[in-house]
Amino acid sequence: MTAPILEATRIVAGYEPGLPIVRGASIAAKAGEITAILGPNGAGKSTLIKAIAGLVLVSSGKITLADADITETPAHQHIRQGLAFVPQTENVFAGMSVEENLKIAVHILPKAARADRLEKTFALFPDLARQRQLLAGRLSGGQRQMLAAARALVVEPRVLMLDEPSAGLSPKFVASVFAKLVEIRQIGVAIVLVEQNVRAALAIADRAYVLVEGENRHEGTARDLANDPNVAALYFGAHTERAA
Repeated sequence: MTAPILEATRIVAGYEPGLPIVRGASIAAKAGEITAILGPNGAGKSTLIKAIAGLVLVSSGKITLADADITETPAHQHIRQGLAFVPQTENVFAGMSVEENLKIAVHILPKAARADRLEKTFALFPDLARQRQLLAGRLSGGQRQMLAAARALVVEPRVLMLDEPSAGLSPKFVASVFAKLVEIRQIGVAIVLVEQNVRAALAIADRAYVLVEGENRHEGTARDLANDPNVAALYFGAHTERAA
């Protein structure tokens, strides 16, 4: 059995000392799989992945990436260790072109490797390649999310975490973004996905965790959770399992 590349164990975290939002939650993600973090509003989903990304104070628990303890690693060092995070908003530089956005991200690589990584990334995102000189601020919402993912992937991370990538998108663009995540999974990247669009998330995920009040309430394969009528009725809406 393949070991998880990313593990967060019994994480307690929040924005102010003594006021935890995440209260002992744990997740694990494997290479080449999509792991969805689901749950009602206020469950601590986004706070959990921000804590893993080093953006929220972790008061207890442990985070490991490829068996290395990164619990106290500063956020700006995570990308060099192979962990990339795409926030829900303000995830591209609107006043710069598509290509300039990627060039800023790829700058952490050795100079000799940058051009090759740019072209490989554009090959993975052909729609962006066709608009490489367009200002990011003129992209559609779905294209911006694609660019945000491309910026994270250009340095070849082992784990890609995304916070609500479908937020504010039309169903057409949600389908496009999620189809691209499936494609990214196929190149061996571990994807951790926080989503309110439960139907879309369960349709592409391998495993899923349901958080409630900052704690694990359910976990299992995406298929099992989608087909569990109790889970669906309590947290996802009565007909989610059929849609998924």
